[in-house]
Amino acid sequence: MGPLGRRALLAGAGLAFVGFLGLAGGTFQHHWQGVDQGARELVGLARAAGFDTPMQTVSVLGNGSGMVPLIALASLLVWQYRRRWVIAVPIIMLGTGGLQLLAKWAVNRPRPNLTPWGFPSGHVLSLVVFFGLLVYLLCVFGIDRRWQWLGRGVGAGMVLAVAFSRLYLDFHWLSDVVGGFTLGLAYLLLTLWLLEYFRHRSLRAEAVTLALAVPAIGLGDPPPNCEVPTPS
Repeated sequence: MGPLGRRALLAGAGLAFVGFLGLAGGTFQHHWQGVDQGARELVGLARAAGFDTPMQTVSVLGNGSGMVPLIALASLLVWQYRRRWVIAVPIIMLGTGGLQLLAKWAVNRPRPNLTPWGFPSGHVLSLVVFFGLLVYLLCVFGIDRRWQWLGRGVGAGMVLAVAFSRLYLDFHWLSDVVGGFTLGLAYLLLTLWLLEYFRHRSLRAEAVTLALAVPAIGLGDPPPNCEVPTPS
């Protein structure tokens, strides 16, 4: 990714964060109350006794017991292709946990079931970051495009499924879910910008080292295809 692509990542992170701030400000002034209530009623039409268990199972993917195995699998993938990056995934996801706690504490909005700290949805935030990071790693490691598209499809499907499950189980308002998506996207894009920045610096350092090493290796050797005169 060139300088233009890195600037696009940084600009996208800024726009997503502004969107999150707009959503958070709207929750204080109850701007989204009508939309949230309408979405809650629509989701309520889909409720049935047979759907409760599948929705609870899907929802587990976004909490600690679901994220830990996913992080372990992603770390294993990184270990196979670029061992120096193996600690990156746990650190980034740890930052995701801290970010969602800080945001929930700052907004302090109750959930539809009246339990505290509903905005933003931590499940959605975590999965947006995780699957976005996974797709990035698949691209950087040069893995077959079919696997890259599969990662994109599975990631998008999981985020949507978990987001719907949080609405279905009455754990979040629609604005909570959208808030988790925008904050997760902002954090993801900023993280990718940092990864690309350090990756670019590393590649440039390796190129400079190689350029300096090549002349040194051939120092004193005769030019190729040239005869060395022998003394008579």
